[in-house]
Parts: sequence; C-alpha cells; structure tokens
Amino acid sequence: MKFADRLNNVETSAIRELFKLLGKPGIISFAGGFPDSAMFDVPGIQAASERVLTEEPGSALQYGATEGYQPLREQLSAFMATKGAKDVAPDQLIVTTGSQQALDLLGKTMINPGDKVIVEGPTFLATIQCFRLYGAEVISAPVDKDGVDPEALEKLIVEHQPKMVYLIPTFGNPSGATLTLERRKQILPMAVKPPVLVVEDDPYGDLYFDQAPPASLLSLSASVPGSREWLAHCGSLSKVLCPGLRIGWLIANPELLARATMCKQFSDAHTSTYAQATAAQYLRSGVMPQTLARVRAVYAKRAQAMCDALRSELGDAVEFVQPQGGLFLWVRLTGANGQERDANALAKRAIEQGVAFVPGAPFFSQNPDPSTLRLSFATADEEKIREGIARLKKAFKA
Repeated sequence: MKFADRLNNVETSAIRELFKLLGKPGIISFAGGFPDSAMFDVPGIQAASERVLTEEPGSALQYGATEGYQPLREQLSAFMATKGAKDVAPDQLIVTTGSQQALDLLGKTMINPGDKVIVEGPTFLATIQCFRLYGAEVISAPVDKDGVDPEALEKLIVEHQPKMVYLIPTFGNPSGATLTLERRKQILPMAVKPPVLVVEDDPYGDLYFDQAPPASLLSLSASVPGSREWLAHCGSLSKVLCPGLRIGWLIANPELLARATMCKQFSDAHTSTYAQATAAQYLRSGVMPQTLARVRAVYAKRAQAMCDALRSELGDAVEFVQPQGGLFLWVRLTGANGQERDANALAKRAIEQGVAFVPGAPFFSQNPDPSTLRLSFATADEEKIREGIARLKKAFKA
C-alpha cells in the first residue's frame, strides 16, 4: 500500500515498544504514565452513572453536540474557577476525548508542513509525535528544575518564529519540573509580541503533595493584556478521576475553538455523551475535593519512598530533583565511580532483574540525553517501590 507521506515523519512510540517486553511474571513496572486504578473512586463513579441513567437517560445515551454536553461544560467551568481561572465561561471551552485529542485538534487547526513548534526538552512524547505527524519541525527549549528557561525560550521564539509553543508548566511529563511563578510571568508576554500561540497542557496540576503550585498561565493571563487571545489551555480528568471516561477539554479564543470543533466533528462527532454525563454528575456531587485529597496523600508517600530508596540504594550514581506533585521522577545517570551512564542499556538489564522504566532519550525532540530516565511512582505501593529500586541496583551491577 502507498501510505500518506506524513507517516514518514513519525515512528512507533519507544514506550509502546517497551511494554511488549513487560510480560515477564512478577515484574515491577515504573514505566507507565498512568494513575493507579486502586485510586479510582469506583463507588462515586458508579453513583454518578446510576444518576445519569435515572435522571437523564434520553440525552445521555443519544448523540450530542460536538462542543460537548452542556451540563459538563458548566461543571468544568466551575471546576476551573476552583483552580483560579474564574472567568472561563462554559462556551469558552470544548470537551475533547481526553486532552490527547485537544493536542491533536491543535495540530490539525494550526500546523502546516514546515511550520515550527517549540516544546520543552524533554516533553510528552505523544506531543512530539502528534506535531510531527502534521509536518511540524519540533524544536526543543531547555528545561531545568524550575521548568523551561524563559531566556532561552525567548531567543528561540525570535530565531524561529514558531507557530506554537507547547508547555507542561506544572509537574511536567517526564521532567516532573514545575515552572516558577516568576518564570510564568516572564513567559506570558512572549505570546503577545510577536504573537505566538502558547499551549498550556495541565493534566497533573491537581496532583500536588504539599503546597498548591503557582497559578496557571490561564489564571495569570488577565494580568497581561492580549495574552488570553494567544493562549490555549488543555485540561483532563484522566489523572485525577480516571482515564476510562476519556474526558478532556480545550480552552481557547472563539476563532480557534470554532475551527477545533469543526475538525472534531469530522473526527468523532462528539465525545461519548454517556461518559460526559457521568463526569458532570460526579463533579456536581461535590466529592472531587475528597478524591483529590486521598490521591495526593498516596502519591506523595510513594514519591517520597522512591526518592529515599534511590538515595539509599544508588547514591551518587543518580541525580534528580524531588517532585512536588504529579506522577514522575526524572533521573540522570551520573556515571560516578564508573557506573552506567546509558539509560537504554540499563533498561534492558533492569527488565532481566524484574523492574522496568522508560529511558529518557525519546522524550527529546532534539539533542536527546541518553543518560536520563523516567520513573513513575504512581502504580506501585511503597513496598514494591523499595523492592523495585533494589532490583534496579542489581541491574547496575549486572
């Protein structure tokens, strides 16, 4: 068959390929980028589903508006207000099939072949693949413990005149880094002059451990005239409620939303109305704050257990910044005392020892760092985390 030329710009996800190797019985996986299914509020979701089928079966089981189920759009507007974005009206967002679809819609509506897009280095692998699929040249901006470097980002914007800048400012995937408030205030004006669409992806912002993170770019945009028109915000319930409902949303200016809605209509007509109605009932019930509190407490303990185990088992062979939220720990192999510096080689030996992680190189659109790796602490309890890191230590010595 003669496939579309655009497929030449992408390849199968290295992470997906890694999962093919995880069939070994008893393996402890730190590779996944998903929440722990034990954290799902099954009784709460079940109750919401039952209310849907009792109170609104006709509308919930029928085709729906491409923009989203109106009761859910209203609940998401209220949910955003609790996070500091108090002026997001229901008609200023559309519901998407996970935030992944929001990114795809941005690619469809904004990117022409040859356009340049700036992302963080490292960043969410699926974003790199998505934007390349539409023909973008994906350029990497450096990230440190405080998020993307604003001075470097500004220089790249001036040099490349990109169509978009894509950021995960809070508890980034895979870096775990959080952009400081000072840096957020530096970045917002970059959207205005010369104008460039800044995409804020925020699937992890509610998963903080101690203190809430800095205000979102969306919340801060009111203080920078004109920035709101050049800012798109992607949200998701996948990490905080459950991925199976596939509920995400996109907030953007009316012109962009209209075109994204048109593209979504061609793609899937609308996100599952039943799933949307269930999510709306769940948010309306008022139990989300308790759910988030429970999830935060569990993930905070697991993150601490992983950091403690890395320090005690691997010492100066690794370096990392302790995450303050999210699902991930970003680690760099130092090569101290002749230890391993190639994360890909280490990953293969680690699987032989019964533990899995994701090498960091695929998360870079340019200049990959082969000494980096991503560990997820979300799906293993504290005992398994300690055992998994002990197995990882054996992989160093193998």
